[in-house]
Amino acid sequence: PAPALIVAESPHAPCHWNLTHTLSDWLKQHNVPGIYGIDTRALTKHIREQGAMLGKIVPAGAAESSVPQVNPNDLNLVAEVSLKEPRLFVSHAPPRQGKDGKRMRILAIDCGIKANIIRYFMSKGVELLLVPWDYDFSGEAFDGLFISNGPGDPTQCQKTIGHLRALIERADAPPVFGICLGNQLLALAAGCTTFKMKYGNRGANQPCIDTRTGRCYITAQNHGFAVDPASIPQGWEQFFVNANDATNEGIIHKTRPFFSVQFHPEACAGPTDTDFLFEMFLRRVHGEHAEVTVSYRQPTIPARKVLLLGSGGLSIGQAGEFDYSGSQAIKALKEMRCEIVLINPNIATVQTSEGMADRVYFLPVTPDVVRSVIERERPDGILLQFGGQTALNCGVALDKNGVLAEFGVRVLGTPVEAIIATEDREIFNAKLTEINERIAEGYPASTVDDAVAMAAKIGFPVIMRAAFALGGLGSGFAHDEESARALATQALINSPQVLVERSMKGWKEIEYEVVRDCNDNCITVCNMENFDPLGIHTGDSIVVAPSQTLSNAEYMKLRSVAIKVARHLGIVGECNIQYALNPQSEEYCIIEVNARLSRSSALASKATGYPLASVAAKLALGNLLPDLTNSVTLSTTACFEPSLDYVVTKVPRWDLSKFDRVSREIGSAMKSVGEGMAIG
Repeated sequence: PAPALIVAESPHAPCHWNLTHTLSDWLKQHNVPGIYGIDTRALTKHIREQGAMLGKIVPAGAAESSVPQVNPNDLNLVAEVSLKEPRLFVSHAPPRQGKDGKRMRILAIDCGIKANIIRYFMSKGVELLLVPWDYDFSGEAFDGLFISNGPGDPTQCQKTIGHLRALIERADAPPVFGICLGNQLLALAAGCTTFKMKYGNRGANQPCIDTRTGRCYITAQNHGFAVDPASIPQGWEQFFVNANDATNEGIIHKTRPFFSVQFHPEACAGPTDTDFLFEMFLRRVHGEHAEVTVSYRQPTIPARKVLLLGSGGLSIGQAGEFDYSGSQAIKALKEMRCEIVLINPNIATVQTSEGMADRVYFLPVTPDVVRSVIERERPDGILLQFGGQTALNCGVALDKNGVLAEFGVRVLGTPVEAIIATEDREIFNAKLTEINERIAEGYPASTVDDAVAMAAKIGFPVIMRAAFALGGLGSGFAHDEESARALATQALINSPQVLVERSMKGWKEIEYEVVRDCNDNCITVCNMENFDPLGIHTGDSIVVAPSQTLSNAEYMKLRSVAIKVARHLGIVGECNIQYALNPQSEEYCIIEVNARLSRSSALASKATGYPLASVAAKLALGNLLPDLTNSVTLSTTACFEPSLDYVVTKVPRWDLSKFDRVSREIGSAMKSVGEGMAIG
């Protein structure tokens, strides 16, 4: 029987630089029926309530009985998809040697192996002998055994289970690694039982906890059967556990080199947060002992009294968005039973309302003023992430002046060193170079002459921006020396440093909201795409969430980079990363990282229902993502990545009639004073 595809919408004019044929053409090529115009949300809700069920597509005008109802659970689907004869794959990468000094040979049981698994092994320099699902491999010579993914009920593969049982009972058994169905087959061979799940775990955002370390990883899964953890025999233990429903996600032997996982570490296009498991397997094949890892949580000193810096007076680029973030942070701190001291001169905000903070100082957010408040209140810690650029700059100044050290005030959340690394372009560039990440060619300058010289070195056109500034203040595109000199002069009025960078005008501008805790659990909550190309400030652009023109490969690639950057910088809480993406390739550059809640954070929170500011405040106090509860479901973990089946758009609002002599053209400097949001 042919499979089928059901989608809500099918684009009639798809457009992407990497497009070779449409989805409809692909379905025709492979003789797969498809149907669109279906309310897939209603269908999903029905399945959620009733559980996974059988279904079929009946063509219009045909009798229902003309399409037979097939129950895949009654079939040995593995036998249908497995290859029929052994096949050897030899890597062109430098050979990875086994214990005997020869190229390492891995025997892989094909139960429906994904092509990307073969690619992973080839990239490691091994040779891969792929054999049919029922192949008796007892007479083969190999260094390690891999059990692939596959469809259907694992109990249908009794021949495979028998061969595995005979292998792991040998005293000289080689290392074994299984994925997806391979986890269930290894478990059955070890003496476990499996069961049919009501729904199954499917999708690319399943959180799984490593029982050795307590770390939580986002994984891709597609399975309807699971191992019963109560049936795990002596000598074995759970390797991974699903953070939402506590089902088994992997088993590992306590003393022997056997392990398997229920998810796909090699998922194409991703996420690939757990692809280190391939290296772990090959190290065991080489005879290396597994690293001793235990669950460890860095002790945190409780903060009973917290000083929160607000954003100050309303200005373009810094207004209600930070009131939203600060208000959410205050509510989170109250849940944590903290005493809250707030500094914010703006009385027209929610966070300064009665019943919010325990004590409010309607004073400017400046280093001298904040020092006097610290001297009077003696807080345990200070939060800098919730007041926009004003709070961030003030916190950096307090740290440099030694005020925080003098009064023993800890910076909660992202450390000052990480904040400076994101704000000082020279340090930022050096940090990204350390992890081989792509940044636009650019240089910082502290004088007008230096800025003009840097622009000439890069080659016109260039973009010039003031460092430590918000809303693209003092920025613009320079096309010659005269315009470069004018822009540098303007930028240095507002900042001690001007950033001169290669112009990527016309590229796509993409943003990711990243959350990370002190135990290195890291997720991306939302990605957004500017309707306008690079060159128009995000605040002046229509923004769409989630992105609509990225391929899955592009989305996952930028997601992986965002997580790598957040970890390398040492973010604790929330940050925003912005990319420039070439519309004709996968070439990208990192524009900047905001080590704080941003305007986009407020949009992302409302778009996804994920309370970024609230979670960031709790993480700043030492809480871990897997321990926090999803505020929507009130039962699953906050360590997850929302998947949207709707689109959110933000449209800016301008009021230029209030400003004399201001150009009505939008550009790299923000001019909007508000925004509206729509969901559909």
